[in-house]
Amino acid sequence: MVPHPLIVTDPTDAGEGPRHAVERWFVARLRDPRDLYFVRLALRMAAVHLPVAVALFLWRPPLWMAPLYFGFLGVTHLGPYTLMLHAVVHRPLFRREAAWLEGFIPWVLGPLFGQTPGSFHAHHVGMHHRENNGEDDLSGTTAYRRDSFAGFLAYWARFFFRGLPDLLRYLGDRRRGAMRHRLIAGEGSWLLAVAVLSVVNWRATAIVLVTPLVAMRFLMMAGNWAQHAFVDVTQPGNVYRNSTCLVNARYNRHCHNDGYHIVHHLAPGMHWTEMPRWFQDHVATFGLEDAVVFDGLASNQEVFWCLMGQRWGRLADALVDLPGAPVRTRDEKIAWLQARVRTRAGAGTAEAPTAAAGASA
Repeated sequence: MVPHPLIVTDPTDAGEGPRHAVERWFVARLRDPRDLYFVRLALRMAAVHLPVAVALFLWRPPLWMAPLYFGFLGVTHLGPYTLMLHAVVHRPLFRREAAWLEGFIPWVLGPLFGQTPGSFHAHHVGMHHRENNGEDDLSGTTAYRRDSFAGFLAYWARFFFRGLPDLLRYLGDRRRGAMRHRLIAGEGSWLLAVAVLSVVNWRATAIVLVTPLVAMRFLMMAGNWAQHAFVDVTQPGNVYRNSTCLVNARYNRHCHNDGYHIVHHLAPGMHWTEMPRWFQDHVATFGLEDAVVFDGLASNQEVFWCLMGQRWGRLADALVDLPGAPVRTRDEKIAWLQARVRTRAGAGTAEAPTAAAGASA
């Protein structure tokens, strides 16, 4: 068998420096000049999406426009916004004297993209990274079979209907009062805005604020499911064995190298432009740890739908043969991946791949 080559081509450059006085003003207040890229992106999003939202509130749009509106978000800035938010909750953009500018991305843009202010920070930074997909991680995957759509629906339903009270309880138990208060303020502000704007124009409110939130809370959990699907339950706390990396993915080009999820969990504060080079510099460790690295898959959403559709051949063909990792045939890769998606209770034995699974693409 010819080994799958590892040639990383993901971008590492955040773009050119300031082009005019306004950008120079922002750069003087940024912690890292490379983050001028996010300032430009946020302003571009505001210029597109705020006028569209206002226009919908000035009209009485029919409810059937909701999926069209969400599709518009998807083909413009939904992914880049979500992963920009992910980056800035770990690395604040602005210096202390300009900290008031931090609120623009989560508070002004966030509700337009299905994010209630403060909720992502509290869940992701305040809980998920601390618990590392362990038993106390409210978004942990190991209690569920990760190639089961029924398992995913149970996982999603727990998050959607119990996520907020569970997170508030978690933060309270760990005495993270300030973060808990910010979470309450953000969720409460969103609910108040929905209530007030529903009186003004309930159809536009449903389309602009409610539909993105419902859809995003599905997509985000599908993404987390995919990122933490292939867990070695004998070492569930080992980041190399409870997360994945996607290299040479279109997703990385548009979503700030978010495919490097193992790297992100190892070094949450690393700037997104540094991740591909860091991965290449430490690839020997990834091999020795037998990490799951996929080459050429479009995104974590493709990983998710491959799992739901039992497309083991597609996943095995994209699996990189890392230096130092065990050498596996295609069928052995399929069996290995299947074993890594079992629940804690069902992980005792490895099943041989079926002929259908081995042939699926």
